[in-house]
Amino acid sequence: MTMIKLLKEVGRGKRGSRDLNYNEAVSAAEWILEDKATPAQIGAFFMAERMKMESVEELEAFIKALRDRSFRKAVHAGLDCAGPYDGRKTSFYASFPTAFLLAAAGLPVTLHGSASLPPKWGITVNDLLLCKGIDPASITPEQSILAAQLTGVLFADAEQWCPPLGSIRPIREEIGMRTILNTAEKLIDFSHSPYLVYGVYHNTVFDRMSQLLQNLRYRKALIVQGAEGSEDLHIHRATRVQLVHQGHSELHLIDPELFGLEAQLPEIEWTAEEQLRVTEEVLQGKGHIAFTNQVLLNAAVRLHLCERAASVEEGLYTLKSLLDNRLAWYVYDRWLRTLLEHPAQGSASSIR
Repeated sequence: MTMIKLLKEVGRGKRGSRDLNYNEAVSAAEWILEDKATPAQIGAFFMAERMKMESVEELEAFIKALRDRSFRKAVHAGLDCAGPYDGRKTSFYASFPTAFLLAAAGLPVTLHGSASLPPKWGITVNDLLLCKGIDPASITPEQSILAAQLTGVLFADAEQWCPPLGSIRPIREEIGMRTILNTAEKLIDFSHSPYLVYGVYHNTVFDRMSQLLQNLRYRKALIVQGAEGSEDLHIHRATRVQLVHQGHSELHLIDPELFGLEAQLPEIEWTAEEQLRVTEEVLQGKGHIAFTNQVLLNAAVRLHLCERAASVEEGLYTLKSLLDNRLAWYVYDRWLRTLLEHPAQGSASSIR
C-alpha cells in the first residue's frame, strides 16, 4: 500500500480515520524508516496518528520495524530502563545512579537514549556523558558491550544502534511534538532484556501499554507514572504503577512513606552538570537524603521486580550497604574508565 493511501486511512478526521492493521502499520513504518516517504508525508502521518492516538497494533508494528533495523545483542539478562528520550528538565535523573547501584547488587542494567528530542528538550544520558568528556556518538557497540561485561551496565546510543532514528531526527525536530516514535523507540530492547521498567506521563495509557508489553513478551514489566513521564518513582509522594506479568496486569501504588523514605526534594535548577554532581554525591554516600532515598527506592523496587530480592524491604537492606561501602561508586568509576580508556573501533554497521 502506498504512503498516500495509508495517510488517507489515518488522516480522514475525527469520524473518518481508522487504526491501521498490523501489516498496514508495518508498511507505514517501512515507508518512513527507509526514507521512501517525503518529509511532508511523514509529518502528516505523525500528526494524524497523534490526533487519532496510536493503537496497540500500530505501536507493535513500529517497534518491530525499528527492531529489524537495529543492532541488538543479548549482552546480559537483566533490566531495560526505558525512559523518555526527550530527557529531564525539572527532576533528578534517578535512573542513572540507580543503574550502577543495581549492577553492584548483581543485576545487569541497560540504559539507552539519544541527544535530546522534542517535545521536552531535556537532559539525557548523552549530556551526562559529554560532561565527563565522553562523546556518546563515538561509543561503538563494541565499547559499550565491553563496559557492560566489566560492570553490568550497558549504554546504547539509540541513533547509532538504530540508524533510522538518526536519519529521521530533523523531521522530528521540525515538528517539535510527540510522535509514535517517542513510544516505540523506548521499546527496541537493544539487549533482549527479560525485565522492563517503562515510564509514562498519564495513567490513561496504562491499559494500552499493558497490552502492548504483554504482546512483546517481557517476563515482567513495570509501567511507572513517574517524574516527567519517566520510569523514576517519586520520593515526595506515592507513584502509580502497573505491574505486567504472566499475561496479567495489576495496578499498584508505591508510597515511599511506607518504607520510611519519604523526603521533600530541594529546588534545583537542573543542568547536565548538576545532574552529574548529584549523581556522584549519591554514589559516594554524600548525597542529599531525598536523592539518596529516591535512588534506593527505585533500585529496591527494580531489584524486587527482577526477582533478585524477596521484597522491597530486603532490597533496601542490601542496596543501602552497597552505597555505604561505595561499591556502586566503584562500578560507576570503572564504567566511565572503560569507556574512556578503550578507543572506538569500527562502527555500528561493522558488527551488525
